[in-house]
Amino acid sequence: MHSHPDPSASGPDSISPGFYESAPPVQWWRTWWRSLSPTRQDRLAALAPMAAVALFLAAILVAFWYLRAEEVDREQEALRRDVEYAQQRLRLRLLERQEQIMRLARDAANAEIGPAEFGNRTEVLITQYPELQSISWATMEGQILATHAAPTVSSEQLRQVGEVLRTGETADAFRAVKMQLQPVYLQPHKEAGEVSAPMLQLQVPLNSSGEFGGVILAEYSVDSLLRYGIPTEVLARYALSLRDDRGQVLAGTPLVAPAPPAQRMGMRPQANQYEVAVGPVGTSLVLHAQAYRASLGMVGSALFWLAGTLSVMTAWLLLATWRHTRRRMRTQEALVAETNFRRAMENSVLTGMRALDLHGRITYVNAAFCQMTGWSEQELVGQMPPYPYWPDTDYDTLRAKLHDELAGKTIHGGFQVRVRRKNGSQFDARLYVSPLIDAHGQHTGWMSSMTDITEPNRIRDQLAASHERFTVVLEALDASVSVAPLGSTEVLFANKLYRQWFGSDAEGHLRLVEQAGVPSARAHQQSNMDDEDGLMGLPTEELTSSVAGNAEIFVPELGKWLEVRSRYLSWVDGRLAQMVIASDITPRRLAEEQNARQAERAQSVSRLITMGEMASSVAHELNQPLTAISNYSSGMLTRLANGSLTEDQMKFALEKTAHQAQRAGQIIQRIRSFVKRSEPNRAQANVNDMVEESVELANIELRRRNVSLTHHVAARLPAVMADRILIEQVLVNLMKNGAESIDLSDRPSGKRSVELQVRPTMQDGKEGVEFAVTDSGKGLPPEVLDRLFEAFFTTKQEGMGMGLNLCRSIVESHHGRMRAENLYNGSEVVGCRFSFWLPLASPKDSETSPQANNPNPRTPV
Repeated sequence: MHSHPDPSASGPDSISPGFYESAPPVQWWRTWWRSLSPTRQDRLAALAPMAAVALFLAAILVAFWYLRAEEVDREQEALRRDVEYAQQRLRLRLLERQEQIMRLARDAANAEIGPAEFGNRTEVLITQYPELQSISWATMEGQILATHAAPTVSSEQLRQVGEVLRTGETADAFRAVKMQLQPVYLQPHKEAGEVSAPMLQLQVPLNSSGEFGGVILAEYSVDSLLRYGIPTEVLARYALSLRDDRGQVLAGTPLVAPAPPAQRMGMRPQANQYEVAVGPVGTSLVLHAQAYRASLGMVGSALFWLAGTLSVMTAWLLLATWRHTRRRMRTQEALVAETNFRRAMENSVLTGMRALDLHGRITYVNAAFCQMTGWSEQELVGQMPPYPYWPDTDYDTLRAKLHDELAGKTIHGGFQVRVRRKNGSQFDARLYVSPLIDAHGQHTGWMSSMTDITEPNRIRDQLAASHERFTVVLEALDASVSVAPLGSTEVLFANKLYRQWFGSDAEGHLRLVEQAGVPSARAHQQSNMDDEDGLMGLPTEELTSSVAGNAEIFVPELGKWLEVRSRYLSWVDGRLAQMVIASDITPRRLAEEQNARQAERAQSVSRLITMGEMASSVAHELNQPLTAISNYSSGMLTRLANGSLTEDQMKFALEKTAHQAQRAGQIIQRIRSFVKRSEPNRAQANVNDMVEESVELANIELRRRNVSLTHHVAARLPAVMADRILIEQVLVNLMKNGAESIDLSDRPSGKRSVELQVRPTMQDGKEGVEFAVTDSGKGLPPEVLDRLFEAFFTTKQEGMGMGLNLCRSIVESHHGRMRAENLYNGSEVVGCRFSFWLPLASPKDSETSPQANNPNPRTPV
């Protein structure tokens, strides 16, 4: 959807499109300016001077740039003209020397002069023209026939009579002259390491009737050519240098380093530089000129800097003025927004605001005050006491309060009054009064804030009634409840039963805490200073992490067993306190002791029943060593009667007899230890010892039922905190039940086995040891699994239903867990697995164990 502008709205959209085409420019400008908002007008008005200054500065820059460009063009044109003039002068000088050398070559070719006359004429030329350094006569084979050189020629560049021109650039030029029969100029390149620049060479052929007869080799000093061949006024005005085609300087000193050939030939030279090839030599000798800077240019112009500085200062001042204007506008907008915000905040708060002058006249009320009382602002502002919202019955009281208020006797916590609404209803309010000070620090009146406290008063009355009911309930409890702050002997709360037992002081509270072993303020201060806050003397842990303590203690003064529960709490005044609840549990403790004695008797009876069921197996087990003893004794008596018994045979028979007697005694000792009734004795127990004892006892019954027994104990198992006899009773009972299940299922001989596995495990985040007994019987039906550990529930015809129930009770009394499950092969049940686990002994248990120092903790027989 597209929104259409309102025709009546002010702005550019409200002007018709054809207006700008028909209206004059002045009227168009005035209409467009009026169509802008005031903010945009201020912004454009502030930016217009800056735009004018920027245009002025740009015009100055363009003018200076144009003048500077014209100046550069004039300098470049003058440089080009002077350099070409110097090149012409240099060319004419070289042509004059070339004609003289050619006349000398013609005379030599026509045999008009010999070597002696050649030397005289060359000496005159070299002396007369300083640029000539050496003139040599070479035969058609390139051998020097005669030569003459100036004294300034170095020994390295000096030609010798008899020298042959065979290699190098000079020999190449010699062959070119021989082929073309024309004069050839050569400027040899300067090799690396050469101190002086190579001399310019001119080779003129000796032409005799069209036959090549040799050359006249003339060598010029490039530096002398530059010095004597170029006018002095040009040398004074420019930095001139002669260079070869590689850009190497042969003579003269340039202002800047020479550019590479590619840049010289393919790129435009700078404005103050110019170069031209020297004819008739060609591009191998280039005259390069660079003008000295004669003007400061635009950057050094004082007028430019003055105009630029004034423009920048003007722009800076305009920018500063614009920023100052923007800050003032933002400040004004912020002030308006702050005023509107405060006005909105005053009108939106739920607290009624009222302002009085020094005479008690109402000068201001906010919307909340009007909403509370029901009177409008026009009805209240300007009123003098009595005010319309005063109840008729409270005139005197409220007039006295107002008199104290105007006199400056204000109450910091405020005071409660009754207020009448316009409809006649009344409500409770709390009034706070403070002086009203203006911006100049003058006291101009009083400011009052009023809050409706009808609902808080109702809630306070309900809380008082609730507190009374709560106190009645606590007083009627059959448990002692006391609260005391940490670090103090003060009792914050104590119910009736606490006062009956311990009185009204905090000694009973502290004695219960210390006897129960629950952390208290005194314990924190005496035992562990690291857990205290040095500034407060309180526990540094949070209240949420301070778990409730629970202990059962016996109080001799009362002759009662008490269950003590404690926890930290924050008292109503903010102090950290400790609440202790002590309940009388004497009847429960007596019942638990009686149940413990009955359970102990049941355990003993269970062991006796187990051994009774194993009586025939035990008799069979004892019959073997007793029969062996009888046979050995009869054999020795027979041999003694025959006189054939030797000392070694008697020793062997007696050792065998003693071994069988010890075996019988060990069997009886294990049975007595297993059956003997004793008090529960938890100590560190070695898992291997318990397993060996249990296997030996259960193996008797399993062999009688033709069931094989295998056991596996994990290596390096730690000790457990347990009663060895009770755990052995559980293991024997589970292995015997497995053998009975196999016997009832009629398994073949190869599948009649019971396996005991012991391994470490983790249960509920605690380390422990798991004992698992697995048989190959027919398993347990689902309805039996649900009630397997119930008391008096059994699947045996003559069973009592107490065996597995006692086993589970024994395991749970050791803080362990027991479970049973069927083993499946597909849908077929192939056995049953009973398992239980015991937690490991903690280091604290190791220190407090009565057998911690006994390496072989066995129950005495």
